[in-house]
Amino acid sequence: MNLMDSIAMSASGMQAQGDRMRIIAQNTANADSLATSEGGDPYRRRLVEFKEVMDDTLGIKVVKANKISLDRSEFGLKHLPGHPAADENGYVKTTNVKGTFESADMREAQRSYEANLSMLEMSRDLMNKLVDLLRV
Repeated sequence: MNLMDSIAMSASGMQAQGDRMRIIAQNTANADSLATSEGGDPYRRRLVEFKEVMDDTLGIKVVKANKISLDRSEFGLKHLPGHPAADENGYVKTTNVKGTFESADMREAQRSYEANLSMLEMSRDLMNKLVDLLRV
């Protein structure tokens, strides 16, 4: 593997983690969502799935955000008898987004992003040192 390959791999990892952070931000923004109509569902948490793919132009494997799936865990219930989406018992469905999970996922994505950034910076520094050696 050469330095350009390591830069491309790190950049793809940063892109994938950036996509993941955007989905986590959407989840967090909708953490207080409620159903809007009786029997309706509120916002459902989304998850990013990654996939290793071959980059044909570079001839290396890189990581990509493959697809966004829905978290199929149960919705919560909140007792709000006057709400338009309340059922006959006065309960409204609440989102399945949990702030603690989103916070943990965000920290993990941030650390992965930073690890890829560190690899990219090391590769760049090595490339600069190589250019400096060739000038001599």
